[in-house]
Amino acid sequence: MLELAASAGRSLPDQTTGSPLAIRGLTVSYGQKPAVFSVDMTVRPGRMTAIIGPNGAGKSTLLKAALGIVRSLSGRVEVFGQPLEAARGRVAYVPQRASVDWDFPTRVIDVVLMGQYRRLGLLRRVRGEHRAQAMACLERVGMLDFADRQIGQLSGGQQQRVFLARALAQEADLYLLDEPFAGVDAATEKAIIDVLKSLRDTGKTVVVVHHDLSTVAEYFDDVFLINTSKVAEGPVADAFTAEALQRAYGGRLATAQVDQLSQALG
Repeated sequence: MLELAASAGRSLPDQTTGSPLAIRGLTVSYGQKPAVFSVDMTVRPGRMTAIIGPNGAGKSTLLKAALGIVRSLSGRVEVFGQPLEAARGRVAYVPQRASVDWDFPTRVIDVVLMGQYRRLGLLRRVRGEHRAQAMACLERVGMLDFADRQIGQLSGGQQQRVFLARALAQEADLYLLDEPFAGVDAATEKAIIDVLKSLRDTGKTVVVVHHDLSTVAEYFDDVFLINTSKVAEGPVADAFTAEALQRAYGGRLATAQVDQLSQALG
């Protein structure tokens, strides 16, 4: 893996601090039915990993449980070899857009500044350097001209870009995104993937809950297939196969789709 990263011209991440995200035996239940059952997952550093699976497979639940947003029945989660609480400052999270109250009266710049709260201290006094950094993050996602706009006045794609800018402002080492491309236009999708790849290319680790199978090979280095339990995990070339897709999706994925994806992978 070190040789591959070097040949790609990317900065090599620190290999001595443990996996950016290691999940062991994670189980989450809503009522009597497990949403995630005894899942193990090891995210490799400096890579972009897609979490894929059919609707209701537990993709978002896995991410939320790893972050402690939803309660797990069992399991262990480590971030860079430490418990989540000890390493939370190294993690940035972008939730599903549908889960956010966009009617809350706040400006775009204020949303991005929220990403710096851990560094602002107890009084959370925003200084010129904090605002300058937030503006730089907005420029990076193509939203600089909207800094003073109310967040509720933006389109869905623009709102998603703002939340990505907030994550950038955290200056994290691990970025977790839940369906960032859902309901956005093609230009926004390209802008988001370009930013995520630039993070990866500087040694950051990116994990994305993703739904579009046709772009997995183009966008990601690694893939994690889940259908309540783990189906497959590893580099796209090894784990994103017709057999693994059929096991994950079963009858919900047409054989023709599986064959087409398999042929696209060579």
